[in-house]
Amino acid sequence: MILVVDNYDSFTYNLVQYLGELGAEIEVRRNDQTTLE
Repeated sequence: MILVVDNYDSFTYNLVQYLGELGAEIEVRRNDQTTLE
């Protein structure tokens, strides 16, 4: 699984789309809604 931190820019979803096309399992988290708990 790949964790991608979304910094509210379009690059994040371009990257997620590309990785998804390669068959990767991806989880996207917003940078201000994620904690280290």
